[in-house]
Amino acid sequence: MTQVKIVENGLQAKKEIEQFLNQGFEKDEVYLLAHGKDRSEDLSDALDTNEIGVNEQGVFDSIANVFRSRGDELRSKMESLGLTDTEAQQFEKELDRGRVLVIAAK
Repeated sequence: MTQVKIVENGLQAKKEIEQFLNQGFEKDEVYLLAHGKDRSEDLSDALDTNEIGVNEQGVFDSIANVFRSRGDELRSKMESLGLTDTEAQQFEKELDRGRVLVIAAK
């Protein structure tokens, strides 16, 4: 089960994270993505969310991400959390607009 919320900033992201936790998701099941890698990492650190890494993507995709464009990397990460290719493309457009995704995946 994967749920995605689109937010504008860190304050809204924090609210959505708290809602996911109240719905029964564990802290390590909640992820945050922004188009800019630094912004994504900064928000993940500040809001104490999980990073999408080898456990979620597998070794091959994690290594391949080194050579992918940021858009391809983001779509790959979203797909590793259970989103379809079409969904990942739609959500990437939201990231292109400066929005942030809060993703909860069991």
